[in-house]
Amino acid sequence: MADGTEATAVVSDDPPKPEEQGDSDGGLDGDPEGGLTDAQTELLEKCLHSLKHAKNDSHTLAALLLITRVCPANQLDKSTLKRIFEAVGLNLPARLLVTAVKGADTSSLPPHELLSLGMALLAALSTDPDMASHPQLLATIPILLGILVDSPVRQHQQVQAGNVEADHEKQSAGSVGAENNHVDAEGRTDSRNEGDDHSEARRESTRQSSKLDEALFADCYQVLTAVCMLPKGPDQLLSRGAIPALCQAVQQNQYFSRDKGLALLCCLLSSTIKDKIWSKHSAQLLSLLVDLSKDFCQARDEDRLDKCAELVHFLPPLEVNAESEELKGAVVCVWAALRPMLQSKLTPRQIGPVLVLSACLLDLFGWEPVGPPKFCCLLVNRACVEVRMGLEEPPGHNPSPEMQHTLTGFLNDLPNFYFFVVFYVFFTLWFLPLIIYPSRLVLVPHGRARHKLTLTFSLIPGCYRIMEAAIEQACCQAVPLTDAQPQGCITTLTLQQSRQVLGVLEEAFSAQIYHLQQVEPSGYADPFIFATFRCLCSWLAEETSCLKEEVTRLLPFLIGYSRSHLQGERSEQGVSDWMSSMSVSGERGAWTRKDALRYLLPALCHLSAEEGPRKVLLTLDTQALLVDFLSKCWTLLRGRSKTSLTRDPSMETACSVLLNLAVTEPERVREDPSFKALEDLLSEALPVLVHKPCLQVIGANFCTLGLMIGRLRPAPASGSGEPSQRRFFSTALRFLRSALDAGSSPGPLQVSSSWEESWDETAELWRLGVQALGGCVRAQPWITVLVREEGWLKHVAAMLAQCCCNT
Repeated sequence: MADGTEATAVVSDDPPKPEEQGDSDGGLDGDPEGGLTDAQTELLEKCLHSLKHAKNDSHTLAALLLITRVCPANQLDKSTLKRIFEAVGLNLPARLLVTAVKGADTSSLPPHELLSLGMALLAALSTDPDMASHPQLLATIPILLGILVDSPVRQHQQVQAGNVEADHEKQSAGSVGAENNHVDAEGRTDSRNEGDDHSEARRESTRQSSKLDEALFADCYQVLTAVCMLPKGPDQLLSRGAIPALCQAVQQNQYFSRDKGLALLCCLLSSTIKDKIWSKHSAQLLSLLVDLSKDFCQARDEDRLDKCAELVHFLPPLEVNAESEELKGAVVCVWAALRPMLQSKLTPRQIGPVLVLSACLLDLFGWEPVGPPKFCCLLVNRACVEVRMGLEEPPGHNPSPEMQHTLTGFLNDLPNFYFFVVFYVFFTLWFLPLIIYPSRLVLVPHGRARHKLTLTFSLIPGCYRIMEAAIEQACCQAVPLTDAQPQGCITTLTLQQSRQVLGVLEEAFSAQIYHLQQVEPSGYADPFIFATFRCLCSWLAEETSCLKEEVTRLLPFLIGYSRSHLQGERSEQGVSDWMSSMSVSGERGAWTRKDALRYLLPALCHLSAEEGPRKVLLTLDTQALLVDFLSKCWTLLRGRSKTSLTRDPSMETACSVLLNLAVTEPERVREDPSFKALEDLLSEALPVLVHKPCLQVIGANFCTLGLMIGRLRPAPASGSGEPSQRRFFSTALRFLRSALDAGSSPGPLQVSSSWEESWDETAELWRLGVQALGGCVRAQPWITVLVREEGWLKHVAAMLAQCCCNT
């Protein structure tokens, strides 16, 4: 049927020829130790020849049937199976499915048998990756999804049963003769026995329907799973309507859907297109999530433990349905079911999925729906205990894969498809990019520091995420409540409870420090080490007074680890490549080599302002690392188009660290070649940045940092600066002058429109830059000529005169 006509699908009744049956002594039973005998091999070649030259579907099916009789599948190697698959091809199963769905009368087989036969062939063919990715197989996906949603086998059996029932009623109504109403000796008729026969026939029909449905659904999921495992498989399924169909099949509780259907949805939702799936089918997924949440809450305690890992996969990303009341209600319900579980005694294997689910729920709505403050403290305590148990091991003993899963949500050495799904989804959630706003430590000329911090924490499902959320909670408790604070903060923790939380957190982070101290450079490629490093950085961004000595001793590792990733050393092929393939691309962006250092930068703001840690940082050549980081960031930023320019807070934070060094270590600035390289970078970048309003903050950082370095440079022997220096100072003068606007009428000075939006973040930098400009004029007198040429004094005098007129 190569011409594409409707399938006849009739197996010939002609028995195989004697020469095809083989000799009974020819060893067709096969080699008990595996492999084919000579007779089997010869017959297999004949069958393959028949498959390739089959004139119709009957010949193809006859050859396949003969192969299954004489060549058991467990005796065939992969190359032989591939030859069989290629010989059969996809034309036959595709035609069988189309014929069954269309209900054509040209086939001598009923539709449900065509479906069963076509699906069995398709499932076998899909085990070969080349066949699974073939466009002809992909074209059958809508048919498969339709089978899962509305079983045609069951419909056919119901129609047949209805016809039989109708015929029986007609016969009963028309039978009034003595033959059909014979009364026995006890006065009873035979009609009841006849009805029992029909009831038994209906039950038998139902049993047959169930068996056919089960086989059909199993084959459907086999094919869909094979497609999903392809590199572009999730996209192929999404574009063909797999999500709503699978959600409907699961909610209808069709055959295998509670197991294989949910597992397939897990695989799709754990891929890199999770956000696309949720944005396109949020209503169906949210409805399914609500149903799964109800099942979770109604399940027995032992069943809930198994459902924890299942429920995690179906939680939406933060950008989708964040304000959904239905979703919030489901989360509240799940927390109510989790509370008694966390309050009970659980084994280490049982507590892991519970804590991972708790961490994911925290990401959705924060602490508000978790429960009373006492339970929140318990949750943090249990997470910290698990961290200590996993990390406080003697040197040389790494945490087990199960423990790593509990701490970070990632799982290694996955033995089967289900655990592959768990692995994929947790890694995808785990490495949603961290958005860290700069921890600003501005040093005024007298050296007095004022600290201002805004931090949004990373999304790591597991104990580490709970610890980060607890730090977030501590921030809420430490400052007055404002609109800028994260939603879901608890404001009812007592002072004693806050101290308890900080105490257990300190012990857990101490365990992290202990574990990281044992890491050798060869272990920098381990993703678990990255997760631990990242979580510790969230603590150091807030707290460096605790564990100060331990943190100072850990600085060689922290700087070495960041440098290794930034410069693409051995760890590049580990975390970097792994993150690039696993992290979600698009708006969030993919992993880059700079990311490890980004997480450490807020902590470096604190540490560079303290005498002891700063000396250690200088011995580790941290200033060169930061200059290299800024250079790479600037190269990337300069290569972007105008429409794609976005602010990079990490660059601003790096400038803050270097600014601290410029204030506290003047001799090092004069002598270190890294600062000369930094001057060249600033001279190149500032003239470009002043014309980019969206990059106003980084421009102010570059301007102030360059002026702070310039005041420490000796006057050139020639009496005039280099062209790059002249360009920088001319740009800096115009940039600083543009901040204030006297207006057209007498009155107080106003912040100019170009600076107004960012003035809260740039005001201190502007004041410090103006002060540093005076130092530059004293150190390098040639700048006076530039000040005169740029009209600085005339501009200042005009503004002062206008202000004096007002007074």
